[in-house]
Amino acid sequence: MSRNARVMQLGLVPYREALELQRSVATAVTAGESPDTVLLLEHPPVITLGRRTDPAELHVPDGAIVEICETDRGGKSTYHGPGQLVCYPILDLADHGQDVQKYCRDLEQALIQTLSAFELEATRIDGLTGIWLTPPARKIASIGVHISKWVTTHGYALNVDLDPAPFTEWITACGIEDAAFTTMARELGRPLSVDAVRGAAAAAIADVFDLELEPIQLPVEEVLVRASPARAAEHPRAASAS
Repeated sequence: MSRNARVMQLGLVPYREALELQRSVATAVTAGESPDTVLLLEHPPVITLGRRTDPAELHVPDGAIVEICETDRGGKSTYHGPGQLVCYPILDLADHGQDVQKYCRDLEQALIQTLSAFELEATRIDGLTGIWLTPPARKIASIGVHISKWVTTHGYALNVDLDPAPFTEWITACGIEDAAFTTMARELGRPLSVDAVRGAAAAAIADVFDLELEPIQLPVEEVLVRASPARAAEHPRAASAS
């Protein structure tokens, strides 16, 4: 039987704001005050540094317009920018089998199913993270997660239609030397919007994790208020809105 959950289709959200949103929602999920929640969004240009990032991975050229943020997810460095669909599932793994490896494999399966909806055959590669197209091997999606009290944050980033140059010219993405990166648009030979991929991404997450996703349309600030008692006290009107 599918579990009730929520999906938020957000637009372009600054990374630090999205991180605060994830933490607020995760707090509510941990407390049993909110169901599993999936965030789908884009970020302005940002390089995020996972807990295992080596400083040598960074070689951002002078003048590059990009934010650099340390974060609490696993993995190494990666790049986010407009044209990339970012999925942050905030799930209570007590309801999904308390198995970190299984959760990561399930995220990979959701990506494989999303790409399959566009007739792109993606795969895993032993010893390498993320999702790839082969041959030759070219990376199309990255995965990095954080789990606290069995509640997940962070997730995956799927390259829809963006310039992949920053993955190799600005950083050694995921710590993988000489990796090739690609996008859905490049593989399909045509432009593709992030909005065109959101439905397939949500459907794949729902299928893999056995969720019944209810769309919710709320501004980020209002979600933060609802999830945080301190913010609710500061913004009582938003907290009481229906």
